[in-house]
Amino acid sequence: MIPVLAQEESVNPGINENFQDPDPSSFVERFEKEGREVYDNRKVIVEKLELKPGMKVADVGAGTGLFTRLLAPEVGETGKVYAVDIAKAFVNHTVMSSRVRGFSQVEGIVCTADDTLLPENSVDLVFICDTYHHFEFPAKTMASIHRALKPGGRLAMIDFERIEGVSSEWIMGHVRAGKEVFQSEIEAANFELEEELDLFDENYFLIFRKSE
Repeated sequence: MIPVLAQEESVNPGINENFQDPDPSSFVERFEKEGREVYDNRKVIVEKLELKPGMKVADVGAGTGLFTRLLAPEVGETGKVYAVDIAKAFVNHTVMSSRVRGFSQVEGIVCTADDTLLPENSVDLVFICDTYHHFEFPAKTMASIHRALKPGGRLAMIDFERIEGVSSEWIMGHVRAGKEVFQSEIEAANFELEEELDLFDENYFLIFRKSE
């Protein structure tokens, strides 16, 4: 079991400073553009999640809502998509941009640095794209995700490969650890790796299932 209570200090202080009061329009230009690997592969990513109408999912680290708006039609009007982010401006933008597209099943949650604030036993899938490395308190945050998932629920996680001599200078300086470390942290939070999907050059895609 991961030592949740012992984690009192951020593992990466300051990494979320840019998200205290962000301008969503400027981040749309960064997040939703051709050439960003997850943007270019957004449709196949959603396909691999194998969503069905009526499912409830959470987009943790929703940012400008790129994937929230792609997940919503997959779960349909009877489903639910929680757009979770630490930045209120992002959450408001995501909900608003979803509403104008007719996605009434999207609900926003402004989370804290150590808790997603998702309702207990509320979701079938949690999706984390290029966001896990922003978790300042990964043990506590993962504990909140574990609580939020229904029995047998899944966690889909995409993040940057961090390999000395291979990854870019930006990744080496920005991302605190590589796949093996992040995978071990998630497994320590009572998750089992179910599948690794080989879709990317700069990212990796892991799917876990909640253990009881």
